[in-house]
Amino acid sequence: MPKIENSIVINAPIEKVWAYLDDISNASKYSESVIEAKKLTDGPTAIGTKYLYVAKFMGQKMETKGEVTAYDPPHKSVWKGVDSPFPMQGATELESVAGGTRVTQWVDATPGGFFKLAEPLLMKQFQSQGDADLTKLKQILEAGG
Repeated sequence: MPKIENSIVINAPIEKVWAYLDDISNASKYSESVIEAKKLTDGPTAIGTKYLYVAKFMGQKMETKGEVTAYDPPHKSVWKGVDSPFPMQGATELESVAGGTRVTQWVDATPGGFFKLAEPLLMKQFQSQGDADLTKLKQILEAGG
């Protein structure tokens, strides 16, 4: 599956956007598909931090354990799935721009089994879900969240 990328400009300073996104438990507030998200390791986020996402996607409940592989606050966090339905990796990148902060998220996945059969639909769903998630994130942060 080709890399799926979504981007939006949020009218908020980069530090505020980073702080909100760095708290993984906020994922369920702006992502309709995320049922639960939590860190599995103690302490502040850093390279090697492990986390758990439980999501519902295309009618399937998926549990993904991941690990932070690169971390450069407040600009970039990269992750990879270490125990997930299929191999995946992704990143969140922030950039200060006129009018606020550009947030870009990407996911690169290699679906197998049921998901391989549904790859074209999966790609379309990932793209539209990513756009919807960033739109909701923008609404939350611009409303003072």
